[in-house]
Amino acid sequence: MIRVIYCSVLLSIFFSIATYAQKSYDWKQGAAGGYNYKYVTNDPTGTRFYTLKNGLTVILSKNTKEPRIAVRIAVRTGSNNDPKDHTGLAHYLEHLLFKGTDKYGSLDWEKEQPLLLKIENLYEQYNSTKDDAKRREIYKEIDKVSGEAAKFAIAGEYSKMMTALGAQGTNAYTSVEQTVYEEDIPANAIDKFLAIQAERFRNPVLRIFHTELEAVYEEKNRALDNDNNKMQEAMFSTVFPTHNYGLQTTIGTIEHLKNPSIKAIKEYYKKYYVPNNMAIIMAGDFNADELIAKIDRQFAYMRPAPLQAYQGTKEKDIEGPVVKEVFGPTAESIRLLYRSAPAGTRDALLANLASAVLYNGKAGLIDLNLNKQQKVLGAGAVLWQFNDYGVFFLVASPGQGQSLDDAKELIHAQLKDLKSGHFDESLIRAVVANNKLDKLQSLKNNASRVENLVDEFIKFKGLEWNKAIAMTEEMGKVTKKELVAFANRFFTDRNYVILYKRKGEDKNTVKVDKPPITPVVTNEDKTSPFVHSILETPFPAIRPVWVEYDKDLQKTNLSNAGVLYVQNRENELFELSYRFDMGNRNNKLLPVAAQYLEYLGTDKWSSEEISKQFYNLACSFNIYTGGEQTTISITGLNENFDKAVSLFSVLLKNCKPDLKALQGLQNTLFKARSNSLLNKGAIARALQSYAMYGASNPFNYTLSNNELKALQPEDLTNVLHALFNYQHRICYYGPQPVAGLIKKVKELHKLPSSWLPSPEAAKFERVPQESNKVLFTNYDAVQSEIFWVKNLSAYDSRQEALINLFNSYFGGDMGSVVFSTIRESKALAYATYAQISIPEKKNDNFSMVAYVGCQADKMNDAIAGMNELLNELPKTEGSFKNAQSGLMKNIETERITEDAIITDYLTAQQKGIDHDLRKDNYAQYGNLTLDDVYKFHKETLSGKHYTYCVIASDKRINPDELKKYGTLQTLSVNELFGF
Repeated sequence: MIRVIYCSVLLSIFFSIATYAQKSYDWKQGAAGGYNYKYVTNDPTGTRFYTLKNGLTVILSKNTKEPRIAVRIAVRTGSNNDPKDHTGLAHYLEHLLFKGTDKYGSLDWEKEQPLLLKIENLYEQYNSTKDDAKRREIYKEIDKVSGEAAKFAIAGEYSKMMTALGAQGTNAYTSVEQTVYEEDIPANAIDKFLAIQAERFRNPVLRIFHTELEAVYEEKNRALDNDNNKMQEAMFSTVFPTHNYGLQTTIGTIEHLKNPSIKAIKEYYKKYYVPNNMAIIMAGDFNADELIAKIDRQFAYMRPAPLQAYQGTKEKDIEGPVVKEVFGPTAESIRLLYRSAPAGTRDALLANLASAVLYNGKAGLIDLNLNKQQKVLGAGAVLWQFNDYGVFFLVASPGQGQSLDDAKELIHAQLKDLKSGHFDESLIRAVVANNKLDKLQSLKNNASRVENLVDEFIKFKGLEWNKAIAMTEEMGKVTKKELVAFANRFFTDRNYVILYKRKGEDKNTVKVDKPPITPVVTNEDKTSPFVHSILETPFPAIRPVWVEYDKDLQKTNLSNAGVLYVQNRENELFELSYRFDMGNRNNKLLPVAAQYLEYLGTDKWSSEEISKQFYNLACSFNIYTGGEQTTISITGLNENFDKAVSLFSVLLKNCKPDLKALQGLQNTLFKARSNSLLNKGAIARALQSYAMYGASNPFNYTLSNNELKALQPEDLTNVLHALFNYQHRICYYGPQPVAGLIKKVKELHKLPSSWLPSPEAAKFERVPQESNKVLFTNYDAVQSEIFWVKNLSAYDSRQEALINLFNSYFGGDMGSVVFSTIRESKALAYATYAQISIPEKKNDNFSMVAYVGCQADKMNDAIAGMNELLNELPKTEGSFKNAQSGLMKNIETERITEDAIITDYLTAQQKGIDHDLRKDNYAQYGNLTLDDVYKFHKETLSGKHYTYCVIASDKRINPDELKKYGTLQTLSVNELFGF
């Protein structure tokens, strides 16, 4: 076993970057614009914490990089607080907060309200009735009255408003202790946005109830098909046998989903959706003094109420090891689970540090001793932290010919090393340095800021932000002695759970049966007065900003290599990349060689020592190989630019052939391939590629198992040694001036006098859909996955605007035609979409993929529903205008900056464009009409042939039924993957 011992040379490199001045993080009071707030000194995010008179928490973090604002509205309640007889309630309520109020979502509230009350009472009867025949009769009445009520409802008005505002990422999520509503809005839409949100929480109406409940059924069934989800549920139930973390799942039990109570949901809302239990959290471009006043005016109507927070039980110590098994069709894995301390405690900090010392993706004990040596397919350590407890889990996927217990013993060996102190104390300092680097990178991102602040509010009501900021420094104060003492106290031989994920039939799976639902009208062509007033009020103007490739990036040369340069004027981070116009289609060995490099050393350093050096430098490298492109990127702290670039160059040019490393890689790839044959997502990607290109396609263009087995170490090192002899561009984003950069790169990156000719790329011709075909692959699952695939015309940049607008209107989000019809009206699926893909290169084609994931017994209805939309496009002028407005506002507030300028330029070049294409699209959006979209649909999709890709269990559907949709071809996973 290799122990992680750092030599003096590595220590000197590390300490050159890891000396940081200690800062104080103290709470201070501030006041501005008539409002008091709290802030923390030396907070790099400059966050303000307000508490309004009604108890509402408002957290504001200003960031002016782009005129957008990331928003989270967080409620400190989740499945922990679900009533025992109505589990899943918090999650279902989250879905219903998108359905509107008495002011929007309704055509006539006075006529709709009595029908909704009738539905509410019918559900109470339904829940208290045990006789199956009577329950069916009551449900028929629920379905009937729901259809009548839907005539007065307007589905998706919330999503339409968000689309029209230019919002992105409209969504929500529920967990054990929180429910969070997500938006990302243009800065100039803040007034409208606040008006909508204030109305949203004023009086939510639980309309279109039974079809949305069916979507939750579908979500539950998808969870039953997801082995990772089953592992998570088993993890919580075994680690927390008496606490609601383990007693109640977020999505709820099947029994409770079948017996919902609208009354219980309303009571829950009144109890927990109160201002003293909620926070509005924003990061972005705003004036905090003005914004807090606006929020106060809009949400002052909210009244605080006494809170009944969940008081979790104190769990007894785990007396184990407790063993539990989970069965399913996917690959095997194992988890070792430990219950950890409450959030904010010293033990929680130590557990967090222990997880990074064990596994940080680069130089932890598990990284070096297991993953680097390929002793398992993959392993890691993670801490999930909650208010009352945390879960520390170590996970491993066994390698080729390895049992789960073999993997377990290898994990135990790493814990033994931690407990024995078989690591150098400088690893703790390296963890601190890399955490600081991660923080520096995350500051740029509004979404990262608000998510961190959500976590702070849920756990500590925003009262310990000073400790959150100081956590990395606190970790730096931990000594090796303290960490080892903690590990010996925490990782004992008895206080844990062993969770085995085994391949096999899950005999406990019981799907939620499909209730008889009559499709409801959605009235998506109608608009309520509230929404009309919101959308008709003009926005303050924000002018779009275009990228000017001749001004925003510098183009120069280094010998015979082109250089693209953008200066980083904000911080000390850099990214240097080498971009090659060749990939796995040019040489099948390239992606394997790129993986092989991770396990190689040089004459001077072992692979483990190289990983430690990069980690100590707070730098990293990555090689990405695509179809016809390969990118090598080196990133990190600019003060270590020379060392990191030089170190990578030495590694690439001097890596030594290593037979043992190759044999390990071969075993790893063989195991990964066998696992992918069990992965439904991988099978779906393989089927779609088969539908687009035929039996020989980009997905299965890879080394066969025999070719992989026959590889010799020199086959791969020769590829690596020669890589820099092929033509490539040098791209840089960082703080160095261009002249200094060129000088340094010239010294560090030696270029050949002439380039080697690149191997010709394999070509794949798209298959025209000249008749309807069905590709079917059998997979043991409750759900059926259905994809419609169609190859379209050759790429034309002039079509991009129309296609973007079509996608947004037809099948792109929750306000689209597909979502409204398939999910909200017909309740056929939880997940559905339809999108036309825009190719990356000018010599490729557009293509269309539509999707419905549904219960197997809904498959025929789902296919009929999507086919109807593909053949006849519903025309709704209001929805079209919202999509049009949203796309234009997205461009107005999008800012392509930093390294994205280089990426955007290279993408344009691939498409044969010499300018910012968004400028053309923006001009076109304003001139396009719904008739243009309708005509495009008619000419491109309506009445055309498709290839249906179906993944389902032949025990739940009859494959012969698929013949009515087209010529049936059953494909095994081996035929699809081509190994």
